[in-house]
Amino acid sequence: MSKISEITINVELDDENVPQKLSWKTTDHPDYHEFQEVKCFSLSMFDKSSKDTMKIDLWTNELQVIEMDRFIYQSIRSLADTYFKATNNRDLANSMQQFAEYFAEKTEITSPQS
Repeated sequence: MSKISEITINVELDDENVPQKLSWKTTDHPDYHEFQEVKCFSLSMFDKSSKDTMKIDLWTNELQVIEMDRFIYQSIRSLADTYFKATNNRDLANSMQQFAEYFAEKTEITSPQS
């Protein structure tokens, strides 16, 4: 028997369809049975038939640029980890991690390394 886990994302829009509030919950995590508010999210899915990536990127007006910088930095690091786990290609995963560190320095999330 297989298990089904649900993830629900709520997007509250203003009159111009701009996200005002984003929240999510899941049936599979003990801390997220109630809706948790977030300032942004990015969802990517790879279509089985067309072999295309479908994406949804949303953020609220509350999100500050430095928060977006941190979100992108952490996303790049996470993608590098995911890529390595899926492919075992250490060289490209390390290159992605190096770019993440470069991005962090340029956006001043971290200080330059000497």
